[in-house]
Amino acid sequence: MKHLIVIGGATATGKTATAIRLARAFGAEILSADSRQFYREMTIGTAKPSATERGAAKHHFIDTLSVVQEYSVGDFERAALSLLENLFQKSDAAILVGGSGLFIEAVCKGLDVFPIISLATRIEVSDSYHEFGLKWLQEQVSALDPEYFKTVDRQNRARLRRALEVCRESGRTYSSFLAQPKLPRPFRPVYILLELPRAELYARIDARVDAMVDAGLEAEARSLLPYRDRKALRTVGYEEWFDFFDGKTNRAEAIAKIKQHSRNYAKRQATWFRKHGDWTVFHPEDWENMLGFCRKQMAQ
Repeated sequence: MKHLIVIGGATATGKTATAIRLARAFGAEILSADSRQFYREMTIGTAKPSATERGAAKHHFIDTLSVVQEYSVGDFERAALSLLENLFQKSDAAILVGGSGLFIEAVCKGLDVFPIISLATRIEVSDSYHEFGLKWLQEQVSALDPEYFKTVDRQNRARLRRALEVCRESGRTYSSFLAQPKLPRPFRPVYILLELPRAELYARIDARVDAMVDAGLEAEARSLLPYRDRKALRTVGYEEWFDFFDGKTNRAEAIAKIKQHSRNYAKRQATWFRKHGDWTVFHPEDWENMLGFCRKQMAQ
């Protein structure tokens, strides 16, 4: 039996270090499921593994794209499954690590199949959203698909827009597409969720942002200013700098907002992981118990 050790958790919970230790323990390679680390131009703001860390264990799906390239979760699913087929010829284990829950779920369980959205529907939803805002999106999805609205992150504009597009295009609820049978996976996932007490996590997030600023995050964001409208750049750690460059905030406010938005993002990640998947929770420093759990699961 082949096993995919899946390491999830909010930002700054120590996923990279844990993945490397487990990869070395099991002679495995690491697949990054952090959708922002795919992009070569985004290094400091995405907390990519350092050259030393990448030398300690082989990583995949880091620096594989440019921010000008389109890349979907479906693209990642297909590429990851193809890579795993090769990796499992060399080892009985592989490591999947990241905070992008949807990308993890795509690899472990498969994606639901949705209708193709016409350009007219995309434009209609986009124009209305920009005119009426997030509250309008929430009201539309609540009215058209109350079942999905109970579980969706109501602050996640992208998911709300996607749900509304599907409802309008198909005439069906978004949730009706979510229970379709998936293709079986040729591996058994072992789910590990890293968690920290909130105060400790928030302190680590603030310290990480300070370290990113010291490492040159502002200059990295400025170099990406011409690409600010690309999907990859609509993310925490870059949008706040763009507002600063536009004169909407001062530098101290931009840094404070990165910290605040990072904490908000961590909270949304934690909520998603609690609702999805069969996770066993560990403190990132609980190494012996984590290793023992993996060995026990892989012996089954």
